[in-house]
Amino acid sequence: MTDFPLPHFSLDLTGQVALVTGTTSGLGWRFAQVLAACGAKVAVTGRREERLEQLAVEIRAAGGEALPLRLDMTDRSSIRDVVQATEAAFGTITILVNNAGIPDAQRAHKMSDELVDAVFDTNLRGPWVLSCEVARRLIEAKKPGRMVNISSIGAFNYGGNGAALYSVTKAAVARMTEALAVEWARYHINVNAIAPGAFSSEMMDGMFERLGDFSQQFPRKRVGDPAQLDSTLLYLVSPASDTVTGTVIKVDDGQGPR
Repeated sequence: MTDFPLPHFSLDLTGQVALVTGTTSGLGWRFAQVLAACGAKVAVTGRREERLEQLAVEIRAAGGEALPLRLDMTDRSSIRDVVQATEAAFGTITILVNNAGIPDAQRAHKMSDELVDAVFDTNLRGPWVLSCEVARRLIEAKKPGRMVNISSIGAFNYGGNGAALYSVTKAAVARMTEALAVEWARYHINVNAIAPGAFSSEMMDGMFERLGDFSQQFPRKRVGDPAQLDSTLLYLVSPASDTVTGTVIKVDDGQGPR
């Protein structure tokens, strides 16, 4: 006998409050729309305010709820202000998607201190600070939560295309996921990660401009569409993954070496 339905799976996120970073384009734009379409109230965040407003308009037009908030992931005060503003508008954040990230696009020994700091702060320090801020409030409210960190297949397979620090920070995001999952398991906060391969985005467009269309080197000679990550994201924030925490799911279309 079991108390669980058959099958034990639901896409209904009604009553959930989500905060997604890096929603002004690419994967984050899609993630925010998907969560809203499933019933979550979504704080859409990033640096380009006009894009945030546009995304919020689209979500509302589709019947969802969205709150556009400017967020600088390199600024601790900005991070905490956004958490506070989201909570004031929607309530305790129960779903966090740490998606914001920037590439380095330079050889390690040629990077300026300013670029090194920007990559570390945006890709690693910011997500750490934000995760801890959200977790602190979940623990105080005695509520369960779901965190999904966006790592990269580059965390495991570095192609040597001038993105060494990006690779290092994304590997750290994967390890952060594993460690925080252990730290917060007792509070029923699940922390998982997705490690995408090459998916269509502004960042990927920039790589194609620099390096040419390297997708023809992949076994399937293509890059992914952000929509093809919907199922992975929704699995990790849905009741079906209740016992899954500390896991990094690679979604790379067979692009990387094994």
